[in-house]
Amino acid sequence: MAGFRVPGPLVGGLRVVPHPAVMVILEFGASPSTVVDDAGRRHRGSLVAGPGFGSGGGVRAWGEQVECVQVRLSPAVAGTVLGACPADLAGSPVSLDDLWGREASRIRERLGEISSWEDRFALTDALLARRLEARSPVDPAVAWAWNRIVVDRGLVRIDHLAAELGWSRKRLWSRFHSQIGMPPKAAAKLVRFDHAVHRLVAGESAARVAADGGYYDQSHLHRDVMGFTGTTPATVLSEPFLTVDDRAWPTTASVSPSVIARRCAR
Repeated sequence: MAGFRVPGPLVGGLRVVPHPAVMVILEFGASPSTVVDDAGRRHRGSLVAGPGFGSGGGVRAWGEQVECVQVRLSPAVAGTVLGACPADLAGSPVSLDDLWGREASRIRERLGEISSWEDRFALTDALLARRLEARSPVDPAVAWAWNRIVVDRGLVRIDHLAAELGWSRKRLWSRFHSQIGMPPKAAAKLVRFDHAVHRLVAGESAARVAADGGYYDQSHLHRDVMGFTGTTPATVLSEPFLTVDDRAWPTTASVSPSVIARRCAR
């Protein structure tokens, strides 16, 4: 969970780097931000985007006098919390008003009335916890498969997952895709990329990251980073979006004070 305060314009826009989580933006500032997707569509205000949103590097956020809370939800709980299946969030972002109706307006007003980031985080945390408790969770087998992919940093073989579940590859693909929002192989690739790119940001060499991350060589890593971000591994290190958080909620990490006001862990 992170809090953004952007008093001036986002010069050049903020590149959205794909992440293996469902992204929720809760806005309450004087002016809503605008997210422009890779098809040129504009989305204003609070929104929700599925895992991997921003792949290809063509998604950017713009705005001035923007204040918002960003939450990254594991796809294994996102459908329960949001009341929408992650598969329905693939592609373009969805307005939070369309998902939550009047509740989205109420949370916006309450966040705007609170003066401290700690209290805003606490309010958001309580909201998510309440929604999580009130609805049925994702299929435990699918949640287990997702968690295995995350724990194994995207290196687990999908046929091994299916075998451990006693499912066919086709059944795993269908159940996983319908509840998580992407096929298991694509999810593993996204998790592997996310782990690798954060190691690069931490200062590790591309050679070491490639060797440890399951890539054939540095060229393979380079192609993967280019495919997800539209830029090279050397350039992507300066992307502010990568310093927001490195895991889905809950999480901790350092952030850039020029863009992020404060952050906390649940």
